[in-house]
Amino acid sequence: MSWFSDQLACLPSRLLPQHAISRLIYVLARSRRPWFKQLLINGLVRAYRVDLADAQQPDPHDYPDFVSFFTRALRDGARPVAGDEQTLVSPADGALSVHGRIDGDRLLQAKGRSFTLGELLGGDFQLADELSDGEFCTVYLAPRDYHRVHMPLAGTLRSMTHIPGRLFSVQGATARHVDRLYARNERLVCVFDTAAGPLVVVLVGALLVSSITTVWAGEINPHGDRKRLWRQTYPASGAGSVHLARGAELGHFAMGSTVIVLVPAGRLSWDAALHAGVALRCGEALGTVTPAD
Repeated sequence: MSWFSDQLACLPSRLLPQHAISRLIYVLARSRRPWFKQLLINGLVRAYRVDLADAQQPDPHDYPDFVSFFTRALRDGARPVAGDEQTLVSPADGALSVHGRIDGDRLLQAKGRSFTLGELLGGDFQLADELSDGEFCTVYLAPRDYHRVHMPLAGTLRSMTHIPGRLFSVQGATARHVDRLYARNERLVCVFDTAAGPLVVVLVGALLVSSITTVWAGEINPHGDRKRLWRQTYPASGAGSVHLARGAELGHFAMGSTVIVLVPAGRLSWDAALHAGVALRCGEALGTVTPAD
């Protein structure tokens, strides 16, 4: 794709009122007027050739509103979890944008563009130090994809941080041309303690993403009300603790976006077949982790 074409694709994200549009989409996506919700659902199916063969409800008329369709569940067994407990698996259906080594505290966004762990994690430099020189992958969820996010490894929730920000589109053109894209957009940072050390799953918001939901806290910021960074910590055991198995559902996006997974240094060997642009399925093996001492 040419530089000029990329710039045209980026214009809506740069010029449009991102949060106002996303709040409008929030309302429209939950409309239960039969003719309107079906217009939206049928339009998405046609435009993106959505495959419903694996859906728990394969008939698009069975969904009460557009957001229910977009966050649809899959039938049992549709996404088997590969390998054993040392196998890191894809958190979502989508395209692998980039993966590999964190260069000190810098992560690659696209050719010629990067951002720091500290920026991505909302200024949590202690956590950034734990992940320095580690490994990461970025998975882009297109509108046609299954939009629930699952655990790459079994883990116990340590903290959840909501970081307010912009809502640039996260498609390929913006990733190539918007500096520090993932560190500027609104995002939810989920930190888990695992056998391989801290595992971080970052759910990155984007233009038209009307909400991010987790299985333990529900909808995080449905109306864009929270203007400041906030962090919630969780106990390792007992009341209020959250333990999720490898492959278990973590949360979902209401509309498409991106997931970034971070692993500490020396703990992960990537599958040699992985490459930028490869189509991933939730539960597919990404690599093998070494347990922490």
